[in-house]
Amino acid sequence: MKETDLSSPDYFHKVVNCQYACPAHTPVPEYIRLIAEKRYTDAYMVNWTSNVFPGILGRVCDRPCEPACRRTRVDEAPVAICRLKRVAADHKGDISGFLPKIPTTKNSKRIALIGAGPASLTVARDLMPLGYEITLIDRDAKAGGMVRSQIPSFRLPETVLDEEVDLILNMGINTRFGTAINSLNTLLDEAFDAVFIGTGAPVGRDLDIPGRKEAGKAVEIGINWLAGVAFEHIKQAGKKVIVLGGGNTAMDCCRTALRMGATEVQVVVRSSFEDMKASPWEKEDAQAEGINFINHHVPKEYLITDGKLTGMLFDVVESVYASNGKRSLVSTGQAPVLIECDEVLVAIGQDARFPWIEADLGIDFDKWGMPILNKESLQSTRADIFFGGDAALGPENVITAVAHGHRAAVSIDLYCQGKDLNRDRPQEGYNLVSQKMGVHEWSYQNAVSNEHRQAVPHLEMAKALKDRKAEVELGFDDQLALAEAARCLSCDVHTVFSAPHCIECGACEDICPMDCINFIANGDEPELRARLKVPASESREALYISADLKTGQIMAKDEDVCLHCGLCAERCPTGAWDMQKFTLTQAQVGTDATA
Repeated sequence: MKETDLSSPDYFHKVVNCQYACPAHTPVPEYIRLIAEKRYTDAYMVNWTSNVFPGILGRVCDRPCEPACRRTRVDEAPVAICRLKRVAADHKGDISGFLPKIPTTKNSKRIALIGAGPASLTVARDLMPLGYEITLIDRDAKAGGMVRSQIPSFRLPETVLDEEVDLILNMGINTRFGTAINSLNTLLDEAFDAVFIGTGAPVGRDLDIPGRKEAGKAVEIGINWLAGVAFEHIKQAGKKVIVLGGGNTAMDCCRTALRMGATEVQVVVRSSFEDMKASPWEKEDAQAEGINFINHHVPKEYLITDGKLTGMLFDVVESVYASNGKRSLVSTGQAPVLIECDEVLVAIGQDARFPWIEADLGIDFDKWGMPILNKESLQSTRADIFFGGDAALGPENVITAVAHGHRAAVSIDLYCQGKDLNRDRPQEGYNLVSQKMGVHEWSYQNAVSNEHRQAVPHLEMAKALKDRKAEVELGFDDQLALAEAARCLSCDVHTVFSAPHCIECGACEDICPMDCINFIANGDEPELRARLKVPASESREALYISADLKTGQIMAKDEDVCLHCGLCAERCPTGAWDMQKFTLTQAQVGTDATA
């Protein structure tokens, strides 16, 4: 194998699994250390710089960082990264002095943002400090997009949403709320220099099976129903409610229905419980509130009695998996199952739609009706039109929308300057700084905590179900936050190896608690992985390969299981091992980061 290339941030970035997995590349270990020091405001600003909405995301993020967390190497559960983010938001002080200054003299460039969701708000936040004049347009009366209309208040209090949205609106953005765009061509007549489209995926899929027409308003599209509740157009749910679908929207529907007067709520899905797309914690919370899950049932018919919906018929199926892992749903041959109901909420998916974009504007769409984009720049086939969030690549999540916003802001800035959107993009940069302060002293805590994942306190069930706006999760207090922060393995502090200093004494091998350090003859990667003391069958992370040592061997370290405990650097008599903190400089608009 070739020596590991340490000249770019790619290798070390991938080793910080949580940061790498986050679409916005939030420096997770950094803000967790600040929380442990009770520097909540600093921790908040670290988050705000990258993910823009720490208080919101600390409650509703899909948490792609947590499955990547290395804590699972020594414990069953990852660090509660998302809940620690909320700690920073809940306990921060006054941040006004840390916010960017907005120039009073503008740069003469006017940008229109269609849709006031997280993607558009991120674009606005990134461009305003550079002197752009921003006009934000949305059909709703308030900003927030589908975060406001689809995420229930018991998960995301309106006060938290308003606070973080207002941080951006108060930068001096021109707003046109309550304004639906019916013609992009008409908007373009206003001579904007660029337009960003972040309208989400606002069209919920219906289920047109026998009885649908007769059922009428007793069958509601889930996202429309949630919006109706959020804006208080809907005052109550049916008594016996069926929710169709197994995603997070379905979980929000079923839990909201309970709070809106339903006495019996059942979630019915085609798949197994394990294959449901909803996040595990969403399913757990729904179960804790008494929601009944019925799996492997395929909708067949709405039953209408005397002109009213009285139930649904379902075919019973089972999941059959092919050798390639592809799942098929096969009928069991059982008689159709009747489930009584008086209301059905359909949460089986949603789509982006652009009927207001004229066909002659030079914006091309694929066969699914999605815009054809440069995936890096998010520029459409018309140079001055950009997309982001769910409107760009289909339904994802809030943190992906934020990442798109950062990327689109860079592209818009380059476009307005007449620069190449690919060649002139700012690059991510990095820095490595030794953490050694003395022979036996380090500037970070390298002991592995024995604490298990902390349980987050919840509001008493009776109170939670009585008030749909009462937040269910109460968040960590100082002590719980400290205990949870101690579980972080500080994966951004890397083991860095210097082959010329190594005397191959084997001290590091002996002390390594995970047996991930190997002094071994080189070879091809598959063969070498098999020869390690602990065979490295998981190829999701590269091996750390040194230059040739004096004996002709190499040092090979399996990053997949390394805990970054620092014992190798502590034990090494020659300083061949060092613990060095990795800092990534994110590529955002207005930066010119270089490696």
